[in-house]
Amino acid sequence: MRIVILASGSGSNMQAVIDAAAAGELAVDILAVGSDVAGSGALERAERVGIPSFAVGLEPGASAAERQAWNERLRETVAGYRPDVLVLSGFMRILSAEFLDRLGVPVINTHPALLPSFPGAHGVRDALAAGMKITGCTVHQVDAGVDTGPILAQAAVEILPDDDETSLHERIKVQERRLLVETLAQLAQGDLVLR
Repeated sequence: MRIVILASGSGSNMQAVIDAAAAGELAVDILAVGSDVAGSGALERAERVGIPSFAVGLEPGASAAERQAWNERLRETVAGYRPDVLVLSGFMRILSAEFLDRLGVPVINTHPALLPSFPGAHGVRDALAAGMKITGCTVHQVDAGVDTGPILAQAAVEILPDDDETSLHERIKVQERRLLVETLAQLAQGDLVLR
């Protein structure tokens, strides 16, 4: 299965995919890694192992027209690699409905909460603020909403009494990495089918 990965941050979840593919545990060909942040850790990780990388930046406070143009530049770049699946792994931008429609391949995303609870950019913080005892992570197919697409897999993580946002998020990431690799393996083997 041919994939492109988009990541905004350090790329620790993406690294789990790279490692599983390199070990022969995951039948994927990582065609490229892209980011909205030039010089991100994810791009550096890709470059270290010889995976092509690219950045398509978007300035803070961009207008609607600028966001639309950015979506189109990003879509053209991703489409140029001809992936079977686009994987969002810590990619902190919302892709437009037009991007999703015109790309023409399924897009999956990881999220650090048990959707449909706590969608959006602050799932870990929101679960703590709500006083939850259990949270977790989700791999879902991306649709035009914010974290509203079909749920593919989930894993629960207990919230400990002394947890803060950082400690909880680190434990969630452990499960998120495992879940992402398992979901990609099921997709590559044909055990899971996306729309």
